[in-house]
Amino acid sequence: MTTLEIRAVWDDEASVWVAGSDDVLGLIAEAVTLESLMAKLETPIPELMELNCGITGAFLFRLVAERTALAQAA
Repeated sequence: MTTLEIRAVWDDEASVWVAGSDDVLGLIAEAVTLESLMAKLETPIPELMELNCGITGAFLFRLVAERTALAQAA
């Protein structure tokens, strides 16, 4: 089974994680926590895979998150 890669980036202005994927065309999702984003992705991934690729079933996915922060000495 191929693992779909989903990328999440923190949006400072909106204070949410925003996810998208080259593997799942049309996928855009946002959530306040990574845990809630993972749960939110479970519905649109199979729907979009069926719509765009004609593939049905269960899909394994990996969420790769990126957030930039500043560390500064006191």
